[in-house]
Amino acid sequence: MKINTAEFVISNSEVSKCPNENLPEYAFIGRSNVGKSSLINMLTNHKSLAKTSGRPGKTQLINHFKINLNWYLVDLPGYGYARVSKKTKEVFQEFITDYFESRQQLVCAFVLIDIRLEAQKIDLEFITYLGETEVPFCIVFTKADKIGKVKAQQNVAAYTKKILANNWAEMPQYFITSASEKTGREEILTYIDDINQVVFKENDSFI
Repeated sequence: MKINTAEFVISNSEVSKCPNENLPEYAFIGRSNVGKSSLINMLTNHKSLAKTSGRPGKTQLINHFKINLNWYLVDLPGYGYARVSKKTKEVFQEFITDYFESRQQLVCAFVLIDIRLEAQKIDLEFITYLGETEVPFCIVFTKADKIGKVKAQQNVAAYTKKILANNWAEMPQYFITSASEKTGREEILTYIDDINQVVFKENDSFI
């Protein structure tokens, strides 16, 4: 897939105010310092489409970006140790949950995980939540440039073992990425394009 246009449309904290269009949405979410904004900018080939920051937790709203005029990339607040109040975190959790459980346009979520780290409890719990809620999702391992290829494969294998031990029949679809080296870009965009082909063909069953 070639990204011809990518434009910011709206930010809000209420699912009811999200764009009212019959277009597929792909949501990106992960722990607060996982490199989500950098990944989004890499995928869309824009340097500052999503705002990056050295301070975890900068994304605090549901952000919609229209791509190629026919699908939405949705940037969701990170979960984890963002430096915000407990009350603010509860608000995040409320509209994130509302988005995943009620947004009919959502066709796939991309859960971002730092490939350098051992499996984190919060990530495993969130993946379990998506499974129980029957939200289609993929795993995106980020920051692969920070470790060698062999170590990256070892860490993915260890993560797979954790996933399978957590009552999953198989490892979900996953991608290994690096925002700085653009690793995984074509694979993710091709995956989205393939889903879009099905969505547009079977539009009546989409919403």
